[in-house]
Amino acid sequence: MAARRPITTRDRRSVAELHARGLNRNAIAREIGRAQSTVSKIARELGLTFDRRRTAEATRAKVIDAKARRAELAALLLEDAHRLRVQLWEPCDLVKIGGKDNVATREPLERPLFDDQLRIVQAAGLAAERHARLVELDADNGVNDGRAMLTNLAEALGQAWRDGQDDAPASDA
Repeated sequence: MAARRPITTRDRRSVAELHARGLNRNAIAREIGRAQSTVSKIARELGLTFDRRRTAEATRAKVIDAKARRAELAALLLEDAHRLRVQLWEPCDLVKIGGKDNVATREPLERPLFDDQLRIVQAAGLAAERHARLVELDADNGVNDGRAMLTNLAEALGQAWRDGQDDAPASDA
């Protein structure tokens, strides 16, 4: 493991200057050649914060896009399950290839053979299960609202505590 390079006064000054110019944490890290975690640590020590709204908005957009893609895939899987299910009882051809000339022969059937029906049922069931899993994954059930409320409450309590620390009288100890 490589030895960590100590944080210098120059690092602190550079972070403060670049932060004042509006650079984000990652850009500052690239600029000064330090790890993002080091820039975060320096910023915390200096009482600096980074505006995370753009990151939060981009994350929300990705979540929405992924949910839409899962919904589309779920619909396709349900359609696949339906198409497979229909095949169970549809006429089909039994194709045999053999003989010294590898000739294909076709024999019409009222429906697929039992082994083929079994494989069709398995494939249809798998498609239906995957559909259900995707639908379940995106079912809200109010959990996300509850999580957001608790996160907001925790942030507000933390801020209230920090505000109270600023107003607390100095200790005589």
